[in-house]
Amino acid sequence: MSKNPRFPPKPRTVLIVLFPGFQIIDAAGPIGAFEVASRFVPGAYAIRTAASAAGLVSSSSGIAMPAEALTGRAKVDTFIVVGGGGTGKAMRDDPALVRAIKNAPKRARRVASVCSGAFLLAQAGLLDGKRATTHWRRAPQLAQMFPDVQVEADCIHIKDGAVWTSAGVTAGIDLALAMIAEDLGEDVAADVAREMVVYAKRPGGQAQHSALLELDGGARFTQLNAWMREHLHEDLSVERLAAHVAMSPRNFARAYAAETGVTPAKAVERLRTETARTLLAQGGAIQEIARCTGFGDPERMRRAFVRLYGAPPAAMRRTLRRA
Repeated sequence: MSKNPRFPPKPRTVLIVLFPGFQIIDAAGPIGAFEVASRFVPGAYAIRTAASAAGLVSSSSGIAMPAEALTGRAKVDTFIVVGGGGTGKAMRDDPALVRAIKNAPKRARRVASVCSGAFLLAQAGLLDGKRATTHWRRAPQLAQMFPDVQVEADCIHIKDGAVWTSAGVTAGIDLALAMIAEDLGEDVAADVAREMVVYAKRPGGQAQHSALLELDGGARFTQLNAWMREHLHEDLSVERLAAHVAMSPRNFARAYAAETGVTPAKAVERLRTETARTLLAQGGAIQEIARCTGFGDPERMRRAFVRLYGAPPAAMRRTLRRA
């Protein structure tokens, strides 16, 4: 247990917002994290659940959770909208829910979403002009439906001002831990993570999943992707990659993007950055890592880390050491 926990003057109210067909882990994960935090800092949080109508709300698994009516204007600290298979129906058929979310900034210090709950925040206009994330499978759809939202599919969670969004399912725990760290300090968040047997901050930074696994969704180039991973220190220009698969550079670039969803250059950057991140965790020197992963110089690697993970290699190394 933390030696010097802070005792807030009154509990911070966390309101978990549900709808029929919600994903139960999206709700249970954050609820569990805030509940455990209150063991280490008694009175830290008061957790409530709410929906557009009071009563039992069925999750996608069939298990129901009780909820109060989401009609009050009483102040709360944290307003978290969960996701799940019922998100689309809620967007179409529950205008009261969307209105309540739209008005959430008036009653809450911060507003957040877990997984596809980001669609409800976007529907309510809360993500306009902001950086946001969601489950990586749903990210292209979020970007297409809401072009004013800067969707970043590689992140576990993003904070943009008073609005937080997080990736799929268990990322709701990561979101809650980040909030607990902000409220009560990194030590308390680490205590909570240890109690829950999860990482306080996931090793490897903020990527949702393996770059190679994602690229292997394009079976046509599976062997090429594996070869790229083994030759990151070499020239991996479009011309070199095209020659490796006996295609013209133009046809290769078009076919690769159609098959994998990213350009060859973006794929190479992801593979290099993911490998560099692993080497950072092993304690390698930044300059040597930049050289052996093909970045060439630390500044080029730093820019790639900031683009993909929102933090430079030096900060990432500190995160990895704490994990």
